[in-house]
Amino acid sequence: MHHLASEFPLWIRATHWINVLFIGFLIRAGIQILGAYPRLYWNDHSIPGTEWLKFTRRKLQPGGDWTSIEQEIYVTPWLAQPGAENLSAGRHWHFFSVVFWIANGLAYVIGLFVTGEWDRLVPTSWSIFPHAWHDLITYATFQTPPLSEFHPFDPLQQLTYFAVVFLLAPLLILSGLAQSPAMEASQPWLPALFGGRQGARSIHFLGMCAFVVFILMHGAMVAHTYLGRNLDDMIFGTPNGNHTLALGIAILINAAIVFIYWASSRWSRAHVRETKAVLGPVIRPLLRWLTLHANPRMHFRHDQISPYHAINGYPPTSDEYARLRDGGFRDWRLEVCGLVEHPRSFTLDQIRGMDKSEQIVRHNCIQGWTGIAEWGGIPLQTVVEMCQPLPGARYMVFRSYQDDASNQPYYESLDVRLAQKPQFILAYEMNGKPLPERHGAPLRLRAETQVGFKMVKWLRSIEFVEDFRTIRGGGGGSREDITYYEQAVPI
Repeated sequence: MHHLASEFPLWIRATHWINVLFIGFLIRAGIQILGAYPRLYWNDHSIPGTEWLKFTRRKLQPGGDWTSIEQEIYVTPWLAQPGAENLSAGRHWHFFSVVFWIANGLAYVIGLFVTGEWDRLVPTSWSIFPHAWHDLITYATFQTPPLSEFHPFDPLQQLTYFAVVFLLAPLLILSGLAQSPAMEASQPWLPALFGGRQGARSIHFLGMCAFVVFILMHGAMVAHTYLGRNLDDMIFGTPNGNHTLALGIAILINAAIVFIYWASSRWSRAHVRETKAVLGPVIRPLLRWLTLHANPRMHFRHDQISPYHAINGYPPTSDEYARLRDGGFRDWRLEVCGLVEHPRSFTLDQIRGMDKSEQIVRHNCIQGWTGIAEWGGIPLQTVVEMCQPLPGARYMVFRSYQDDASNQPYYESLDVRLAQKPQFILAYEMNGKPLPERHGAPLRLRAETQVGFKMVKWLRSIEFVEDFRTIRGGGGGSREDITYYEQAVPI
């Protein structure tokens, strides 16, 4: 076996400790995200009562008077990043950390093969399996294999580390990507590998549990199998260092990591908007690139339509909307204004008279639930072509009859270029019937590469603007202004 003079070169030790930091961030932020909808399913219908695991005692009835945002639970900061009820901050921490975790992992794997250190992890003989079984029996009887079996790991450790690096980590990356609405819509084969988006979510959770078990067992094995030698390896790179000094440095490193979790969580809970400002620039370019380049082509069969489709947000309560609803929406108008050559005011009958587009797709709520439905309406591009945006128009701002948490009309924005995408429609039908009130009657946006809160319901108007930053809080939408999500949310 070929190894460098140092048993553990500096780059291996550095990537190891960087991995410890960011895998902890990922697990903690993942727990925060799970708390937003603490139910796990093996089906994409997310029907209450069909979950295989839940972390809440609240009982739900299909069709009951509840919305998914009410399912978010308080998660202790001892477990979650940043803790409490902070889905937005949890997402920022999770996506920020995954960028560095993957980059660090790639550096580690490339380093293994470039430097010839790959044989410390990659098995080169089938004999490793019986030897690993023998080691398992040895550990199970509370004994330790002889030092001669560690090169630098014993066969059982080598197999375990190989599985974690080359199997478990890629599984978590793929199952995470499979939960992205943009990836789901443009690459339907990816969630299909996991039996659907909820299957990917469940497997992602189980993979996280496997990592937690591995971390606990890894720590136990470091302590059980020649602690001083192991710490010397990961601090000094040689098994012949100062055991006491290595132990002290290891304690300091782990204490520093715990302090970073504590301090960053506390700061983030108190400064959610600043969390977005600090972490957002790292992940925003990827989110915007994925939003603009994902071309949805999702399609399900009629027999795959969900028998129950959850909601997030109650219908408008204003007298104006009630009057329009009670009049069968005969007096309703969709106002299209702003930076356009031809401002228009469309009646519902006029919209229904345009060329119709239908699609059976999966809805992805940012809380975590999904539902499959057939939507019928007109392509968003039809409105764009009829109104002819001016050269300075870069964004479409969709406003609703519903009020947001600030008691102002709910709104969201999309890049004008997205209007050209297939499966971006203004829907007036759901499952072959007029759009139900609870799902956005008389008209709602469907933008299949984005999470659900971007798909404005109870639509009032579309305004073409140059920059969404001049509107209200400047975030690009009600959720962005109030709870500090990103303006582009394809993940």
